[in-house]
Amino acid sequence: MLKYGLIGGTGLSELAGLQVTTEHDCETPYGILAHPISEGQLPGSETQLLFLPRHGRPHRIPPHKINYRANLFALRQLGVAGVIAVNAVGGISPGLLPGRLVIPDQIIDYTWGRDHTLHDGEDHLDEFPLEHIDMSWPYDQSLRESLIESARSQQLDVMETATYAATQGPRLETAAEIKKLAGDGCDVVGMTGMPEAALAREMGLAYASVCIVVNPAAGLSDQPITMAMIETNLAKGIDSVKALLVEFLRAQ
Repeated sequence: MLKYGLIGGTGLSELAGLQVTTEHDCETPYGILAHPISEGQLPGSETQLLFLPRHGRPHRIPPHKINYRANLFALRQLGVAGVIAVNAVGGISPGLLPGRLVIPDQIIDYTWGRDHTLHDGEDHLDEFPLEHIDMSWPYDQSLRESLIESARSQQLDVMETATYAATQGPRLETAAEIKKLAGDGCDVVGMTGMPEAALAREMGLAYASVCIVVNPAAGLSDQPITMAMIETNLAKGIDSVKALLVEFLRAQ
């Protein structure tokens, strides 16, 4: 049976409506998961969905401490056809107002000190021989197109190409940093896009991201960025994400 992995970010530690049939508490060569993977179906779809909250449940693991390698290895081990990541982001480019969805096609990595590759010099993973993966186009184009088509069919307001800036966190950026990111060509900024995308490529997993804009990036609004603002805008955007997912899974 066809299966897809869904990695939920900030604001999506639980997936309401998922009819769970199995919980997978996986162990991997890279350690344990932040939370067991819930497997089930969303109403209206026969496609199996394997849901993993990236930050744990409750939300407790900061972006730079997430075990990205274990998360993706476990999903691969469970036989997913692809992985959809949900990321909460700040909007940099004009028109990216809170609540809008973005399906990025590019990413710039500003993170450091994370376990960003499978290749750590150990011999326990012969199935992943050392190679220099091509990251010219970091997201799987076929999966992106399917998500975009699902968004269109639901008449959702989605930016269909964008560059994601992956920053270290957990603090938010300064106004000067956002100005630099804008100059680098970034449209949105988040903290969990890398090394997730690169690790998925190393594992041979089709991977794409659906971003929810939850705030104007630093210096682009007269209002301070607060958790209350982020949570309010997440609640608005999550409904759109769920509508997109249901349509995507129904079409598989």
